[in-house]
Amino acid sequence: MKGTPVPSPTALTADQARQRLDELAVVDVRTPGEFAAGHLPGAHNIPLERLTEALPALRAAAARGELLLVCASGNRSARACATLAENGVPAATLTGGTTAWTQRGYDVEHPQGTPRTAWAMERQVRLAAGSLVLTGLALGLLWPYALWLSAAIAGGLVFSALTDTCGMARVLARLPHNRPRDADLDATLVALNR
Repeated sequence: MKGTPVPSPTALTADQARQRLDELAVVDVRTPGEFAAGHLPGAHNIPLERLTEALPALRAAAARGELLLVCASGNRSARACATLAENGVPAATLTGGTTAWTQRGYDVEHPQGTPRTAWAMERQVRLAAGSLVLTGLALGLLWPYALWLSAAIAGGLVFSALTDTCGMARVLARLPHNRPRDADLDATLVALNR
């Protein structure tokens, strides 16, 4: 149903989602690394960039009950809801994401056998941006043109804030620890269709 107007996604607060958790199919659209750091109980991980691959499974799950899409803050899950709506799949988003969920003191699950503590994407972006700015400033003492690196990162951060997008997060999402293995995604899609 492409080409039809995209409605605003339904939004549930953390309290509403918790009350209805047993009747919702929860899909976390964060990276596998972020998902491993803690997710809503029973959530399935389908990273935002792999959402279109999962459309058939998500369409089937939505036919059986309501989908709740989750991310760290609610921004990525709102974009995921828009993508699903463009394809005729209704879904709701969690207002404030897992951040709001944990602030309310609600439990999160961690995948079995996850030895490392993964960082949220926002934290990864802050580390990368800060490191690049400091590198540009330090190298600028020796070679003045290196200051342009710091200026470019600053400009990218301003652009990111104005457009509510993040190119650096897209690049970091491609790192191995942030990408799902195909077998993991396949297993998630099978579990979602049960």
